Amino acid sequence: MSSTRVIIQDPFKAWKFLVFQTSRSSHAFFIFCTVATISCICYLAFSTHSLGCPDCHTLIPNQKLVERGISESYEKTNISHILFGIGGFSKTWNKRQHYSDLWWKPNITRGFVWLEDKPSDEVTWPATSPPYRVSADTSRFNYTCWYGSRSAIRIARIVKESFELGLDNVRWFVMGDDDTVFFTENLVNVLAKYDHNQMYYIGGNSESVEQDVVHSYTMAYGGGGFAISYPLAAVLAGVLDGCINRYAQFYGSDQKVQGCLSEIGVPVTKELGFHQVDIRGNPYGLLAAHPLAPLVSLHHLDYIQPLFPSRSQIKSLKKLIGAHEMDPGRTLQHTFCYDLRHNWSVSVSWGYTVQLYPSLVTAKQLETALLTFRSWKTGSSKPFTFNTRPVSSDPCGRPIVYYLSRVERVGSGHTLTTYKRNADESQNNCDRVDYASALAVRYFNVTASYFNPNLWKKVTKFSSCWSFS
Repeated sequence: MSSTRVIIQDPFKAWKFLVFQTSRSSHAFFIFCTVATISCICYLAFSTHSLGCPDCHTLIPNQKLVERGISESYEKTNISHILFGIGGFSKTWNKRQHYSDLWWKPNITRGFVWLEDKPSDEVTWPATSPPYRVSADTSRFNYTCWYGSRSAIRIARIVKESFELGLDNVRWFVMGDDDTVFFTENLVNVLAKYDHNQMYYIGGNSESVEQDVVHSYTMAYGGGGFAISYPLAAVLAGVLDGCINRYAQFYGSDQKVQGCLSEIGVPVTKELGFHQVDIRGNPYGLLAAHPLAPLVSLHHLDYIQPLFPSRSQIKSLKKLIGAHEMDPGRTLQHTFCYDLRHNWSVSVSWGYTVQLYPSLVTAKQLETALLTFRSWKTGSSKPFTFNTRPVSSDPCGRPIVYYLSRVERVGSGHTLTTYKRNADESQNNCDRVDYASALAVRYFNVTASYFNPNLWKKVTKFSSCWSFS
């Protein structure tokens, strides 16, 4: 049985007045206009008054609430500083709880699943799940989106109800759905990049352009999860109810929240690791060409094929999470390698898959996602918010695919991941001589040093390796 061993070096390297003559009177007038203009600009920039936020004048009495949550400590952000708010339903929780159970760590993670009703007395709430709370009544609010659900109002208010719990030592409020899987170590590292004492709204867009057009490009999609810093949550809690009625026509809870944040004047800060997963079919192409960012979340996992073949979705996620727990920052990070002796190209998505091409393929091609999926709404092959390339109809034009088999620690500060060839491969139909020699490779061993999360704070690039051993 043939194998190939790839050694990945360091994952990333740092990349190191107009003047004119005037009369005395015109000069005085010019100074007056300049001072007036500057005063106006300063008022608009620093005043709490906002023409687009009718309720913002009521926020001044809440300043103490903001100050209560602001930390003067320089302690690095950790999981205890995050309060999760998960939108759920009592009638369907038993069908969805396995997703939260994958990442929730009792007595470590903090937060609640917010339900529309109290679960039946016959139901024993699982100890492996987040504790639950029942959302407040929302019947007084308007909802006019004919194709949506009023539950959007309740879920939009989770961030407000979470804030009003008044829990100590909360820096970030992170919202998600009951089918969202968070990769918590990476989430912490992403949020640690930002000053939690400032107003931040962090998340990602939909992958399907058709969804972004219908809903918003300026919105952090709720299924992929989004984070709101404590000071921003304090302001949002004071205006959210009024916003909900102003945006009664909006379909989703995340859209309503973003409408309120736009009135406050805080735009979304996009992080590419939040994944709404607004796709259908096989997610392989998306995950195998993950963007240069830490994997933070996955969503809509009931609507896509299992991440690993011949496994259920839950078992697939457990396998990926197992790799994440071994080396969080490296999970799904993309590496290109070339074997010039055989003219082979290798694409490694750490902790998930290896692709072997029996030819030299450009880096531009390797970094582009294979189109193994379709758009969320219409099932179309385009457009997406990232580039894609078609899967070749010629078996000889497709890569040989290997999936993660195991991951282990080796030596000092290194991991060894093994990827075995997918048994159900149509590439076997290729009868080219060079392809046959590549098919003799049954598995890959990939050795890598532990990823340093501080590297995410630097300008980064894809890594590459140029030799096999």
